[in-house]
Amino acid sequence: MSYILETAGNLLHQTAFFNLTVGNYVMIIVACGFLYLAIAKGFEPLLLVPIAFGMLLVNIYPDIIAPPEETANGVGGLLYYFYTLDEWSILPSLIFLGVGAMTDFSPLIANPICFLMGAAAQFGIYGAYLMAIALGFNNESAAAIAIIGGADGPTSIFLASKLGQTALMGPIAVAAYSYMSLVPIIQPPIMKALTTEEERKIRMENLRPVSKLERILFPIVVTIIVCLILPTTAPLVGMLMLGNLFRECGVVRQLTETASNALMYIVVILLGTSVGASTSAEAFLNLATIKIVVLGLIAFSVATAAGTIFGKILCKITHGKINPLIGSAGVSAVPMSARVSQKVGAEADPTNFLLMHAMGPNVAGVIGTAVAAGVFMAIFGV
Repeated sequence: MSYILETAGNLLHQTAFFNLTVGNYVMIIVACGFLYLAIAKGFEPLLLVPIAFGMLLVNIYPDIIAPPEETANGVGGLLYYFYTLDEWSILPSLIFLGVGAMTDFSPLIANPICFLMGAAAQFGIYGAYLMAIALGFNNESAAAIAIIGGADGPTSIFLASKLGQTALMGPIAVAAYSYMSLVPIIQPPIMKALTTEEERKIRMENLRPVSKLERILFPIVVTIIVCLILPTTAPLVGMLMLGNLFRECGVVRQLTETASNALMYIVVILLGTSVGASTSAEAFLNLATIKIVVLGLIAFSVATAAGTIFGKILCKITHGKINPLIGSAGVSAVPMSARVSQKVGAEADPTNFLLMHAMGPNVAGVIGTAVAAGVFMAIFGV
């Protein structure tokens, strides 16, 4: 009988109930909230489901992301190796390859002024950098936090790794991906507050047709120009443009399909679960993390506002030919921000179609955020 009781007691104490802290339970509730938003509300489930489930796993079983030196068998947890690929900048670069293969740059080529709207949206990044410095973060940490304003998870992870901010990578990545997922909630109030109903109803002229030669030359020319000026952006910009070249050249259909489908979704699973697993209660529930999350929200909000305001300026300059709503798509959350521009515009005029126009600033924002990361790396000599 004593053997049975001892065995039952050992089994009972091996359950997670005896090891979890209040913080773990808080993070489990947060993870379930994210799962609800992803599944029930449809907020970017491809990102939010793996992130939330990684968050759930690590707060029930912390050893799932433990390094080899902290485990009894010296092997390390499963998600530790996924997370190592984040730290080595492998997964962020592969994400950019997939994004490039999935993205049509024609709206940007047809309307180059979209580059300016994409650039305007980067003001949120530099504003957040100054605020982070004011809150006591060092230069490298402030830069890694500020890039959240671009709503670009891969670039946030890439820059944090390059600047040696691996201790902050988890909160930075979760904040960036969370704001990417919550674009439909965060952006519309800002866009509506900064535009009038008449501006939101503006119809834009159809974009000119873009030739195949232009589509092929674009990724090559952008790679040469950007990487000559900022060589450190090559892993991101280079992979983005390589994926797009796969798409546009028309002679590597198998590579295009692999990069935009199987490879892309495999990488999303690995990156999403590992990012979520970086949010253990011990690492996430502290004052520094709260500052990062708040700064990220401010940066993203300022970026949205800056893009919208610059859209209004262009609207005035062009005598009403540009709908200011597309300026908000200058953050690099592709294609979520462009969809939000379409949605807000359709609320004012259901027959207005802004999606393709908004894709111009949206893909410009992807390039702009990568360039902003390159600028920070150049400043700090990385």
